[in-house]
Amino acid sequence: MTAELTCRHPEFVHFQRLKVGAGRSTGYRMTDAQTLADLRRDGLIVHSNQRYGAEYATDAPELDRLTAQGLVPVVHVGQVDALAALATYPAHWTRVLLWCPRATTAERSAGRGDADTAARLKAWDETYADLSAHPDVLWSAILRTDRTVPEDAAAAIWQAVNDQAPEQLAARELLGEFA
Repeated sequence: MTAELTCRHPEFVHFQRLKVGAGRSTGYRMTDAQTLADLRRDGLIVHSNQRYGAEYATDAPELDRLTAQGLVPVVHVGQVDALAALATYPAHWTRVLLWCPRATTAERSAGRGDADTAARLKAWDETYADLSAHPDVLWSAILRTDRTVPEDAAAAIWQAVNDQAPEQLAARELLGEFA
């Protein structure tokens, strides 16, 4: 969906988070633990998390670089605390929840040939639990990726960003489908 969005609207750009650790490197800016520690020490890490045996971080210098160019960074996060952390960065953020059933996650992971499908399902479980623990978090858009083609999702996201859609949608109903 991000690929479709950035293809249709070149002002949108996938924010490549910093990553320290093994595994997939495509879509990340690989770095080392010392560089990440230096950025953290200098107060330049907006948010970080650990998953899949690696650490991922959203850093202010890269957000600064992209926004200075007039670009709209599309930041992928999977934790509610990341939303609060990103809100501390001076930008107008639009919250979009992309969701699919656990079985779809398993099918997609297997279809990609992932060696870590069990870890991806664990991440799905953790994200579901996190969202369930924070039912009052509001979103500008909630999209089921198993029911929405990328073209329609890109259009909905573009619309939410450009209309500065208010955060007024809660995920309660969506989560109820998966309880």
